[in-house]
Amino acid sequence: MSDPTAETKMQFLFALRSRGVTDSQVLDAMEQIDRGPFVRGLFSNRAYEDMPLPIACGQTISQPSVVGLMTQALQISPRDTVLEVGTGSGYQAAILSKLARRVYTVDRHARLVREARQVFEQLHLANITSLVGDGSHGLPDQAPFDRIIVTAAAEDPPGPLLAQLKTGGIMVVPVGQSDTVQTLIRVHKTESGLEYDELRPVRFVPLLEGIGKDT
Repeated sequence: MSDPTAETKMQFLFALRSRGVTDSQVLDAMEQIDRGPFVRGLFSNRAYEDMPLPIACGQTISQPSVVGLMTQALQISPRDTVLEVGTGSGYQAAILSKLARRVYTVDRHARLVREARQVFEQLHLANITSLVGDGSHGLPDQAPFDRIIVTAAAEDPPGPLLAQLKTGGIMVVPVGQSDTVQTLIRVHKTESGLEYDELRPVRFVPLLEGIGKDT
């Protein structure tokens, strides 16, 4: 798809602001990262609409305003190392890469990781490490993380991920048992335990264990 026009970009950013994405650094990152290359095939002409879209392997690329709100909730600082569980299209990881020192992203579908890597290279995003794996177990070898973001819904914030979060760290995760009732939760890990904030209702694909059967 061709580059978005200035008017398209302006409308895109206005939609983000009107839905509560107000952090200037997050908005800057979302202005820098063109959503177009992450949307392939039939839906490429809808890349700049504030809506989720289907991608390969039965997954979705999240609604941009939800990406913005989740990113904003993480409160990332430039020295942070971030773990993303659920690479999907790679769009969320690309946004994170503009805000954090290092981003690790893991997905159970090899095809999605492969395609996301191609876009990261195309956009010269050198601080992202993308891996195929069971994200519900995190990445113990790279832990602990300053920030963790989960882009699939779990019944509860996954224990292995909480264990890999630094004290003082933040995790943002959709929690709910079905695709109709989910809540975006922010978890602060403090010296005295875990503090939970409910942010907003959301709808995500479920967080599944194991590796996908695609190639």
